[in-house]
Amino acid sequence: MLNPATAEFVGGLAARLAPGALRAGAGYFEEPRGRWQGQGFVLAPANTDEVAEIVRACAAAGVGVVPYGGGTGLVGGQIMADGPAPVVLSLERMTRVRDLLPSENVLVVEAGAILADVQAAAAGADRLFPLSLASEGSARIGGLLATNAGGVNVLRYGNARAQVLGLEVVTAQGEVWNGLTRLRKDNTGYDLRDLFIGSEGSLGIITAAALRLSPRPAAHGVAMLAVPDPAAALDLLALAGARVGETISAFELIHRQGPDFLSEVGPEVSRPFAEQPDWMVLIDLGLPTGIVPVDVLESLFAEAFAAGIVTDGVVASSDAQAAALWSIRESIPLANRRIGSISSHDVSVPLSLIPEFIDRGGRALAAMGDFRINCFGHLGDGNLHYNVFPLQGRDKAEHLDQREAIKTCVHDLVHELGGSVSAEHGVGRLKVGDLERYADPVKLQLMRRIKDALDPAGIMNPGAVLRAKG
Repeated sequence: MLNPATAEFVGGLAARLAPGALRAGAGYFEEPRGRWQGQGFVLAPANTDEVAEIVRACAAAGVGVVPYGGGTGLVGGQIMADGPAPVVLSLERMTRVRDLLPSENVLVVEAGAILADVQAAAAGADRLFPLSLASEGSARIGGLLATNAGGVNVLRYGNARAQVLGLEVVTAQGEVWNGLTRLRKDNTGYDLRDLFIGSEGSLGIITAAALRLSPRPAAHGVAMLAVPDPAAALDLLALAGARVGETISAFELIHRQGPDFLSEVGPEVSRPFAEQPDWMVLIDLGLPTGIVPVDVLESLFAEAFAAGIVTDGVVASSDAQAAALWSIRESIPLANRRIGSISSHDVSVPLSLIPEFIDRGGRALAAMGDFRINCFGHLGDGNLHYNVFPLQGRDKAEHLDQREAIKTCVHDLVHELGGSVSAEHGVGRLKVGDLERYADPVKLQLMRRIKDALDPAGIMNPGAVLRAKG
């Protein structure tokens, strides 16, 4: 059993840290969807040694530690609403770029660095750090790696895990593992890097990372293409892959409900089509020198149109037009929050089964009541954001008694089709029950053994990923 943090304990610990470590709680105990209200005492260490000092003290006192990055997580991993009050360990002061090695395509940064700043540091060296997502202006590298974040460029560059060469981690005992290797090949034993990435702070605290950089594409091409249905979108993906290969940076599926929400509640964006199609694909190409993006995309459109795969399209002819097309996709989550979902789902299914999932999911939910479904996401890697909303003029509060049944309906179908009920947002505290319901039993046993081995006292982010022992 854990002990609650007290003002005396935290005050004594703060006195051993650099000035400014003790923070007011306001702002640290809320999460974007407003489902939980957190608790505890907030400490913001200035460096890795101070992180280790905090964890050692908490381990000795049996106090829980909740790592906190940018607070943008959507599954409650940064919020501990119940149980003994923890120490919330914010990495916001640890933002230093420790090293930049363009010749190696490596950037070494501390875990509190904001993603947009990491992208800017890479760009300053004429390199690309390709991890990109809606919260990049506030999300921090430590949290993004702890959740193995995805985003819009996974199709080409992979999840956050694929962007990491090495890590520095503070263990549950307050030891510092210096794994900040810059090597591409290192087969000396177990891969501890990949163990901590995606563990959501439940095994240790990532304090720094050696990040893999990529060459910057010489030119970008962006187009919004109307497709008859999701099956045609997959056909378009296959055709694009055959014609332009790995230059596809993003391939986003958008249902008309997203633009309709934007018209209903904003933000205001331009409409690329005179008549809104039911389904659209946003495609982004990163091309080498000597290739004209507009020519490539117009050729792709012509071939797809002749094959009946697309019915209409807009190819951006300038950076401003490309930004306008992307603003549609990037604004949809904002409109979703203004409408207020009954139940939101971050799921992935095998690519060929996406049309079946969308069809069966819609029919199953229609049998449960009258809802609006906003289905959009990263079609190229099989990740859909499948969110259920009330009818216009009604409020999500009217359907709270249906939330669990709706979630179970969607997740049961995802599981039946061999998919995942957490594609890129993590498990946090929101999906602990889902993990128990759908995960392979042997996987759960192995996860518990790893947790018990690395964090036998259970102080690291108690209740996140795995249920806390009572």
